[in-house]
Amino acid sequence: MSWIYLGAAILLEVAGITSMKLSRGFSEPLPSIAVPVFYVFSALAVILALKKLDLSTTYAIWSGVGTALAAMIGVAYFREPLTMLKIVSVALVIIGVIGLSLPTPGREQSSMGQDH
Repeated sequence: MSWIYLGAAILLEVAGITSMKLSRGFSEPLPSIAVPVFYVFSALAVILALKKLDLSTTYAIWSGVGTALAAMIGVAYFREPLTMLKIVSVALVIIGVIGLSLPTPGREQSSMGQDH
């Protein structure tokens, strides 16, 4: 269930940043109202995910996948330029997420740091 919460947190965070863009500097009412709503629910979902998942793994996936999705939405929906630098940068973010998500040899995934 923690992974479902994390996936929901990512989608809600991306919806929040997309709403920020759509708000046009908070001059559009509906997207402006949506921004804090999406971010509050994203935070709640990530808090629930953290009940079972490690902080480093959770935050790496939440921020990294969110960054990659936001970049893709920027290119696909807002017609932002797709440059080689942007492609390499997103690839490095994804590589970083994978690296932080790999288990540490000789250590089991903790539940709220109780393995100290």
